[in-house]
Amino acid sequence: MFHRNAPLTATGRLRLARCVVEDGWPLRRAAERFQVSHTTAARWAGRYRLHGTAGMQDCSSRPHHQPLRTPATVEQQVVRLRCEHRIGPVRLAARCDIAPSTAHRILRRHHLPALAATDRATSEPVRRYERTRPGELIHIDVKKLGRIPDGGGHKVLGRAVGSPNKDRRNGAGYACLHTALDDHSRLAYTEDLPDETAPTCAGFLTRATTWFAEQGITVERVLTDNAWAYTKNTWRQTCHDLGISPRWTRPWRPQTNGKVERFHRTLLDEWAYHRPYTSDAERQAVFPDWLDWYNYHRPHTGIGGHTPASRVTNLSGQHT
Repeated sequence: MFHRNAPLTATGRLRLARCVVEDGWPLRRAAERFQVSHTTAARWAGRYRLHGTAGMQDCSSRPHHQPLRTPATVEQQVVRLRCEHRIGPVRLAARCDIAPSTAHRILRRHHLPALAATDRATSEPVRRYERTRPGELIHIDVKKLGRIPDGGGHKVLGRAVGSPNKDRRNGAGYACLHTALDDHSRLAYTEDLPDETAPTCAGFLTRATTWFAEQGITVERVLTDNAWAYTKNTWRQTCHDLGISPRWTRPWRPQTNGKVERFHRTLLDEWAYHRPYTSDAERQAVFPDWLDWYNYHRPHTGIGGHTPASRVTNLSGQHT
């Protein structure tokens, strides 16, 4: 990468240097021809004599001698503490008696990623994957969401009046949001169901498979966690009848099913808790429009700012 104000690229530098070294041009004539100073022409000609074509690339501007650089023992301590305790620059700076900016530079110098980009259990960089075609893998998970009592909950009435999810008589309690999310396209199908028992989960899978088929997606595999309903014969038999291969995440590893987990976070931020609702029915009434916007109109940062429907063949064109 060249500096934005550099008058010459590597190709231009090479042409200038060959004019001087191989063709015998005077430095001032070459400098005038390539619109640079004679000192610049002399520098590239000298590099060409010493290093040839390889010398036409930019060199690092880092000085050869840095007497004020952080000692190597301190850098080793910062790296060790980061790997052992998985803490950020501010806490590292307090332990090593250096500035947080210095700790940050040390981490970058040793190519240690930000904590948000590492696995919490192992501190290794997160390995991201994506299936190559729609339907190759469907993520399924359940998100429990507190229902809103008639008249509004604490966000409308205040915590002193609204008692969240304790009184089930006026529409309170919990809703179980079952979601099926395509790994490749991020296309999502969600239902609000009363529980997460094995028959309920199996019925949801059947309806989700039908919905994806209507979108032109054939479900091949389904990935779930190790919840009780997904380990029963009801789930296995339903997968067998639908021609789907069931998969399960490793125990205590929700990151494997992270795409649908992230969808549920988006769902809560942009729909469930987006504004105060006076009843659960009011909130449910706007959900179909939100899901339609998510699938067909909302740019998804995980797929380069495209919409989920744009990754399914001709689906976005068929949608009105």
